[in-house]
Amino acid sequence: MAQENPREKLWELIKDIRFAMITHRHEDGGLHACPMTTANREGMNEDKHLYFLLGKDSDLSRCLQHSSDINISYADPDKDSYVSISAKASVSDDLAIKEKFYGPMAKAWFPDGPNDPNLQILIARVDFAEYWDVKENKLVQLFKMAKSAVTGERPEGMGEHREIRL
Repeated sequence: MAQENPREKLWELIKDIRFAMITHRHEDGGLHACPMTTANREGMNEDKHLYFLLGKDSDLSRCLQHSSDINISYADPDKDSYVSISAKASVSDDLAIKEKFYGPMAKAWFPDGPNDPNLQILIARVDFAEYWDVKENKLVQLFKMAKSAVTGERPEGMGEHREIRL
């Protein structure tokens, strides 16, 4: 059986999820999270990066100056698919990267386009990901959970859980 490419599997799980939650270490030491839209359109290349448009004046941008460790979480409850990504973040002011990822929806936050002085790119280098992907329909899941409640045994076959090292 052919092994699937971990990067492609990860992209397949997250590509249709509009928002991610990015958790970062705040200046006060606590963990904070904010919703962001993944800017990648064609997938993850060999560089294993996810890209996000980021305001220089944002809390996240300031906090990344102190700690580059982030977690990116995606959830698609309708498909019972959940992904947690560990990454190292960096920011870039490279105009070519801004032009590549700037789209019409970004105009609300960055009205001057890719040249907007507040726009920078958050580059997340993915090191590790973990996902839970349930293929059974809701009725089958409910039956397995009800059976488990009656028998006291853990439900089996409730989906796929994997770890991916990139």
